[in-house]
Amino acid sequence: MAVEPNTMRDTLRFWSSGVAVVATLADADRLTYAGMTVSTFNSLSLDPPLVLICLAKDSTTTESLLASKVFSVSMLGGDQAALSERFAGRRPLAAGADRFDGVAVRTAVTGAPVLREALAWLDCRVHTVHDGSTHWIVIGEVVATGHKDEAVPPLVYFNRAYYALAPEQERS
Repeated sequence: MAVEPNTMRDTLRFWSSGVAVVATLADADRLTYAGMTVSTFNSLSLDPPLVLICLAKDSTTTESLLASKVFSVSMLGGDQAALSERFAGRRPLAAGADRFDGVAVRTAVTGAPVLREALAWLDCRVHTVHDGSTHWIVIGEVVATGHKDEAVPPLVYFNRAYYALAPEQERS
């Protein structure tokens, strides 16, 4: 007997994870972008430099990413929950607007947009794609990276809410 999706969701809410925005080129000729919030992101290998993301198959961002074969991962800081909500589609946008309107971006090597205010970022080319039932498991080769000079607490998602991590000595 399979575990019900809602039962699985209720259990997995107790697994904390960092929050990132995965972004790609929606149309390279018109320089339009697509992006989504993800929590399934991991470092896979340092040599070669590979990361892993999981993307819903029915997402327009996923479709654009698979077509362009490039993507960025912008890791969010503890004060960027609003950006996570925006790219998760939980914040309504004005008619004709897209998720990138008013969001400062830049590009590195691949042309995929990197959120300028991100805590840290990776610029990637698609290395391989694996079927994961309702999601694609995308392995990306990292071609460029960067981060803020100062250590800022990351944004974490736990029990259906956002948190900013603090070192143990700061919580005492």
